[in-house]
Amino acid sequence: MKELPIHIQLNPDGEKCLYEQIYEFIRQEIRNGNLLQNEKLPSSRYLAEYLQVSRTTVDMAYGQLVSEGYLEARPQKGYFVCAIEELYDIKTEAAGVQRQKEDADSKESYAYDFSPNKIDMSLFPYATWKKITKNILVDAKSSMFALGEPQGDLELRTTICRYLHASRGVNCKPEQIIIGAGNDYLLLLLEKILGRHVPIAMENPTYKRAYQIFCSFAYPVSLIPMDESGIQMDALKKSGAQVAYVMPAHQYPTGIVMPIGRRMELLKWAKEKEERYLIEDDYDSEFRYRGKPIPSLQASDQYGKVVYIGTFSKAIAPAIRISYMVLPEKLLEKYHQNCGFYSSTVSRIDQTILNEFIRDGYFERYLNKMRKHYRMKHDMVMNELHHFEKDFHISGENAGLHVLLTDKRGRSEQELWELAKKAGIKVYRMSDLRMDQKSPVKEETAENATIILGYASLSQEQIVEGLRLLFQVWQ
Repeated sequence: MKELPIHIQLNPDGEKCLYEQIYEFIRQEIRNGNLLQNEKLPSSRYLAEYLQVSRTTVDMAYGQLVSEGYLEARPQKGYFVCAIEELYDIKTEAAGVQRQKEDADSKESYAYDFSPNKIDMSLFPYATWKKITKNILVDAKSSMFALGEPQGDLELRTTICRYLHASRGVNCKPEQIIIGAGNDYLLLLLEKILGRHVPIAMENPTYKRAYQIFCSFAYPVSLIPMDESGIQMDALKKSGAQVAYVMPAHQYPTGIVMPIGRRMELLKWAKEKEERYLIEDDYDSEFRYRGKPIPSLQASDQYGKVVYIGTFSKAIAPAIRISYMVLPEKLLEKYHQNCGFYSSTVSRIDQTILNEFIRDGYFERYLNKMRKHYRMKHDMVMNELHHFEKDFHISGENAGLHVLLTDKRGRSEQELWELAKKAGIKVYRMSDLRMDQKSPVKEETAENATIILGYASLSQEQIVEGLRLLFQVWQ
């Protein structure tokens, strides 16, 4: 056995997690030919003891290498390097592109990345997920490898239906739920259901990817300004839109939680015409830090006007790539007519794993743990941001996984962003999420120069150190 541990240099304070460092080291050794085909690696227990890390950390690294085809796990024998020839065949064409991406990333290296889109995977129950996966594959029948229902397996839709009713007050039947590999696919289905060239209204600023998808449909998109309660109703009424895309539980990126009065106004607007609908994107409603959980907009819908979309990417893991859409009865009929022949984009094995993860209570326990974990990070962020209150207005802190800092001194977002970048800190500008391309972005003022700070993926130490460094460079 090659004495692999001697050469691994782990950096506990580095930007990457320990399991990522182990994974990348072994992957590079295989690519470079230093680890040969059928060569046995140290056991996870031995490697964990040698590196003074948890065995789970090593298992995560080995598991990722197995899933990517670099290693093979042989029962009762250990981990072995896969065929090098196959790896070389895979990488020849893509290697150049990948190197370009890695080179570009290396040029923009940051000590602290306050991304609002990343989450913390350090507490994910990998052992439980692996156990469920193993049991399912051991007991798998031939039916599990069949195509399955277009809307997704009935068992998972039933489980999601119960979960949504209990957690978000959503009123639906399993027959109304469609499961897809990410929100992109569900929005593509919506275009077939709603029809072509449908005028749509979006909050501004908004979720950029959804805006780009709607534009690709050739939908006329009206960008509606927001006030302290969310989308402005007067502007919405004047827009001529047929559909409104909103995020009432926690608007991205402003963090606004839409009050019940504005929700009722939206539902009234949708009710006024038969062809009007609301798309409710409930992307991270699981994480709320003040007050009681707010029911979904769909929970108040008595006329079948709300299309409810959710995802497990924030609550479980981005790689799960399982989202769901709840259609009103009238649109469900159009779905069956126009796209009921589309095959499901999520494998039945993944659906079965997720179903058991939720049904057997693992998801609820994990979610409770993450709520507590994120609450601790949230409180730490808010404690550190007390030092910023003289120069910034802080908002969006009641829910979600990011906060907003609006400058009081008249500085521009570009100026604040560049100061942070020079200090090795990556922050995000609100102006990048304002979609109105017709008028150039004006020099930001104290009213609109806003920085987005996400904290989910950072450790507690990184949060404290990063914010203290930001405070110094922004003084």
